[in-house]
Order: sequence, then C-alpha cells, then structure tokens
Amino acid sequence: MRVTSRRIAPEGSHRALGLTDDEHDQIVEVLGRRPTDVELAMYSVMWSEHCSYKSSRVHLVRLPTSGPRVIVGPGENAGVVDVGDGIAVAVRVESHNHPSAIEPYQGAATGVGGILRDIFTMGARPIALVDPLFIGSLSDARSRYILDGVVRGISGYGNSVGVPTVGGQITLDDTYRGNPLVNVFCLGLMRSDHLVLGRATGVGNLAVLLGSRTGRDGIGGVSVLASAAFDASVAGADAAKRPSVQVGDPYEEKRLIEACLELLDEHLVVGIQDLGGAGLACATSETAARGGTSMEVDVTAVPRREPGMSPVEVMTSESQERMLAIVEPSSLERVVELCRRWEVRATVVGRVAPCDEDGVGRLRVRDGEGGELLAEVPAKSLADDAPRYRRPIAAPRDLAERRMRDPAALAPPGDCGQDLLALLVDPSWIYRQYDHQLFLNTILGPGESDAALLRCSSPGIEWTGKALAVSADANPGWCRVDPRGGTAATVAESALNVACAGARPIALVNCLNFGNPEHPEVMWELSESVDGMSEACESLGIPVVGGNVSLYNSSDAGDIDPTPVVVVVGLLDNLERRPPAISWRSGESVVLVGRTVASLGGSRWARTLRGHRDGELPPLDLAAHARLVDLVASLVASEAGPNPPGVVSGIHDVSDGGLAVALAELALESGVGCEVWGVGTHVELFSESPSRVLVATERPDELLEAAAAAGIEATLVGSVGGERLAVDGLLDLSLPALDAARRSTIAGALEGSSAAP
Repeated sequence: MRVTSRRIAPEGSHRALGLTDDEHDQIVEVLGRRPTDVELAMYSVMWSEHCSYKSSRVHLVRLPTSGPRVIVGPGENAGVVDVGDGIAVAVRVESHNHPSAIEPYQGAATGVGGILRDIFTMGARPIALVDPLFIGSLSDARSRYILDGVVRGISGYGNSVGVPTVGGQITLDDTYRGNPLVNVFCLGLMRSDHLVLGRATGVGNLAVLLGSRTGRDGIGGVSVLASAAFDASVAGADAAKRPSVQVGDPYEEKRLIEACLELLDEHLVVGIQDLGGAGLACATSETAARGGTSMEVDVTAVPRREPGMSPVEVMTSESQERMLAIVEPSSLERVVELCRRWEVRATVVGRVAPCDEDGVGRLRVRDGEGGELLAEVPAKSLADDAPRYRRPIAAPRDLAERRMRDPAALAPPGDCGQDLLALLVDPSWIYRQYDHQLFLNTILGPGESDAALLRCSSPGIEWTGKALAVSADANPGWCRVDPRGGTAATVAESALNVACAGARPIALVNCLNFGNPEHPEVMWELSESVDGMSEACESLGIPVVGGNVSLYNSSDAGDIDPTPVVVVVGLLDNLERRPPAISWRSGESVVLVGRTVASLGGSRWARTLRGHRDGELPPLDLAAHARLVDLVASLVASEAGPNPPGVVSGIHDVSDGGLAVALAELALESGVGCEVWGVGTHVELFSESPSRVLVATERPDELLEAAAAAGIEATLVGSVGGERLAVDGLLDLSLPALDAARRSTIAGALEGSSAAP
C-alpha cells in the first residue's frame, strides 16, 4: 500500500485514542508499517473493550452456549432460539452506561435504538423491550436528574418507535452515584426460514448504507466511553470537552425497521449489519470477516449531515439509525425503490471484493471511487484479532474477614414494621411512562407478575397459543458478598420468575457490568461471576445465547459493585387464559414453597438499612432449585391451560427483601391483608435465601401434596383477609401505611424536586 506522509498517523497519537504502546506495536506488526490516521482510528475503536471484549473473552468461553433450541448463539448481532411452529425468537441485551451518565435522555434513547437494530438485523420484528436500571440514591440531586432523563429517554424512543416496554428492574444504591447503569433488552419474532446473518458474501455484491446521514454526534461515543475509566470530570465537563453522545430519531428508526423487514421478506438482502459501536468501521470489517471476503469502501459516498467531516470521522462515527446491507447488483433497483417508499435513504458505499492471493480478506477505504487509498487492513485483524488479555486476578485481601462479619449478629430492629416500610419501592412511576400494550400481546405486564408474559405473535406471525415469559434480574448486594454464588442465585431467581408466569426457561442473555478491569479484584469478580453463571445454567439446562460486557464502570468513589444482569426467556406452550399473578383473595391460604434459611448475608435489610455489605450468602442447591422451577411452571401452566385445577390462584417469588417484602407486595397488589405465622425472628423475615415462592390457594392440601411429591418442602404460613399485614408478633401494618411508604420512594423523591445536572 502506498500512502502519503500526511496520512501517516503522528507519532504517539495512539495514546490519545486509548491504545497502549504494545497495541500500537501489534498494529505495526500486522500491517508491516506504521498505520495511517484512518487505520489507527479504526483499530482504536475496534480494539476497545466495548467492541473487542479483550479483557473478558478468555473467561466468556466457559459459558454453556448450545442447546436443542439454539439456532444462533453468541457472536452474531443477537441470539436466536427455536420455539416451534416455524417461529424463532431473537434476543439481545446491551448497555449504554457511560453515555447515559453524560446525557441521560439521549444515552438511554440511543441504547433503545441500538438494541432494536440488533434484533431486526437478524430478520426479526422487535416486539418487547425490558430495561434494568441502576441509579444512585435519590437523595442525590444528580441521581434524580439521571433517573428522570433515562426514563424519559426510554419511553420517548420506545413509545415513538412502537415497541412496548414490558418489564425491567430498578436498583437505587450509592455504588452507582457516579456511574449509573442503563441496560436494555429486546426480544423479536421471526419465521425460522427468514434468518439473515451479518455476512458480506458474493464477490461483486454491493454494500448499501441505509438510513440516517452520518454526523459528528457519535464521534468518540460508546466504543470510547465504555472502554476507559470514567469519573465526574467527564460527566460534568462542558459540552465542548465531552465525548460525543449519539442523538436518536425514533421516527427514522421506525421507517428503517419497516424497510429492512420488507427487504428481508423479499429476500433482497444477502447479509445485513447495524451500525452501532465503532460505526462504519465495525459494520464493514465484521461483515467481511464473517463472510471471508474483502470489502472496498468509498468514504466520499457516505451521506453526511455536517460539512467538512474527515474520513476518520466518517468511518468511526456512531450516528444512529443506520444499517449496512449487502445487496446483489441485480436487486439494487428494487432495494432503492422500496427504501424510497419508506422514506429511507439507500446509498451504495462499497462492494464485496475477493480475498488476496494469500487468502486474506482486507478492508480498503478510498477517498472517492478509485481514489487515494486511505486504509488497507486485514478485516479479521479489526473484527476478531484484538489482543486478548489474561489480566491479573486477585481476591480481595480482606475477603475472609468480610465473610466472617455476619449481619445476623447486628442488633435486631426495634420495630420490624418500620424496617419493612423503609425497604418498599414502587416502580410504577417508571413503568407508567412506558406503553406496554403495543401489539396487544402483553398478558402480564409490569408490576403484575414476576415475569412479563407475551403472546408469541407479531404482524405476519399468527398466534398459535404459545406465550413467552421474560424476566430481567440482578442483585449487586449478593454479588458483592460472593460474585460466584450471587450470580448463580441471580440466574436461579430469573429462571424461577419465568416459571411463576407458567413458562419453562429456554435461553439466557447477560450484561456483565463491572469496574475497572485493570484492578485485579475486579477481574476476580468477573471471573467468579462467569463461573457462577456457568454452573447455574448447566444445572438448570439454560443455554447462554448472547451477552454484553461493560467494564470501566467506576467513578471517583471507586468501582461499582459487581452487577451481572441476566435476562431469562421462557416458553409457555398453551395459553388459554391469564395465569395467576401477584395477588390473593380473602379466605385463601398462603403456602410457602421452599425452605427459609435464617441468613442475612447479602440481604437488602443489611445493605440498605444497616450499611452492612459483608457476610456469606445462604446456600443454593441447584438440583433442588431445578425441581422447584419444574413444579412451579407445571402448576402455573395448568392454570393457563384448558382445564385449570384451581390449585394456584396467586404466586410471587421470595427474593429481594425476603418474606417481608414479598408479603407486602402481594397485599398491596391485591388490596387485601393477611395474617402470617411461623416466622420466628427478623432474620427469617428479611432473609433472602433462594428457591422460595409464596402461593395463594383455596386447596392447600393438594399444593402441599404436589410439593412433597416433587421432594420440595412446603408449609402453610398464612390466611388472607382484612386490611392489615400481620406477621407473628414481628409486625402489624395497615395497607394504607404500606402503600404510602412504597409510593414515597421514587415518585415522592422526584415530585417537586429541582434535580439538575
């Protein structure tokens, strides 16, 4: 390759782009020369943590990724699983953490836009969003500002583009004060034979850029922000000094969705890839590497919305609402015609080329067709050959001492009722800003059940009676105490949640949110978490079909607590009526299925009310948990089938906040109180020991027999009725008092506040 001296990247410029000296030397070795400015910029974004997983890949290979239903596992834009009847489900979860800290509305909105494109690039129509959010305590003005902006961003984009937000999670903790986490999950439906992968095949085929023009709004975006230590100086910098956060346009995205799905329906596209992190550099190099071809790109052909943009800016911009389609020349006219009808821009920016004589596929970027060669690099070196680091791993030096500090030894509360009131959180202020009934598929929506439940149907896919359950879960309190055990317990909880909606778990995706990987303790947390997830998924038979790793989540206050998010998808084969939800009725009995272990390790009671973050987690028996998941799914599914036996009329898992919070939520959702017995101490009341559900029933004897037959302990613990929640001498609270405390947490904190950045 011949380059002019003005194109050679200046000496030392790699450091400003986040590349180390060793990484720069590796680039020189790959190219056999010093890189040009365009090449160096492309390597900097493609070898970032966000795009390359260079610190986590060596650990992620330990996750189980195969199963009888898996069509596409990790490595593509989304995982795809078979649900029968010729229908497949595409699933993906992503993070937009650092952009949301800088500009909450656009950071969250473009997170939604990006995850939607990951789904419809596979040929699936997005039908549901789920948003796990982790924000600092709302006593902090900036945290209130971030929560308000993030929720408005998710609702503004999701509602406008026409995809319902059907669930999520909100965690308020000071560990996220300087570095909030905004994770977004999307699920889509497709015909199994409509699957299209992000591969550039067929020499001579055209690379067609679809959607928005390219701007500077995404330069130095998520690929940079998610790959370096983050602190208040970045979040608080003036606009001119901040890395650029992408700006979304949901109406452009809606048109792009419809145009792309129609292109795929007419089989006009050979391969397709969204332009997310690293922009055009990523889309061109990844499609070429997967297809085993070369790619020629004319940078001047890329439509721009700002004058004077350099080739570096064009190739690395992360501007939103863009897709790269690989199209046969004979199909171009129809592609352009269809896109024009949807008011979507379609521009040929390159073509698929053969590999070199040595079999190497290259990405070539030119300044005009046949013009100056700005970049020529092996496509695989960008897409797949980033350094893989086995970073130092070390458990915390005080780990043994921390585990010896048992929160059960703390002084018992003077009033368990007041402690319960302090633990209640009402997320309704959040989910009432989302439309969760678009497509009219939502059977159980936010706040109604432990998992969202959707009809397996979308425009073009007729409903056959199947339903899909989705639950997003994370518990940083558990994972700080024990990353391995906490992650395993999180997977177990998520699987049980979908079972509470009558579904059997079929797939899992994850978003692994951790601190600075250059800290050995953070890498220990990540490694332990992966092992815990692997053990739980193997035991429960749930394949991991995709995921995301978000590192460098740290601020001036230090690294965040380990926050692995898991989203489990479950399948209910026959939905004829609405299954039981979080509710009970007067006169019913309450049965605790599962055994309470008296432990406060990792509990919200200890963490939130006593500032105690140590101890040991209660044990998790994965074999017993698998039996519980099977029993619960069978019982609830029978209630949704043609001939319900009436054993289960309401159900709720016991997890965050223990029995106390689970009982209060059942009482509040139903508007009916309960008298509970058999709870001896505050430790049992607030324990978060796993593998437990509360079941409301009119036929307790049959439920107890079913549990015994499955080898699961079950106990009659309460009777529903009245207007108070009373627990065995430990607490006695009116429903209005419970409701007032719950509503004060989020809505009360934000109402009338002058939250400002």
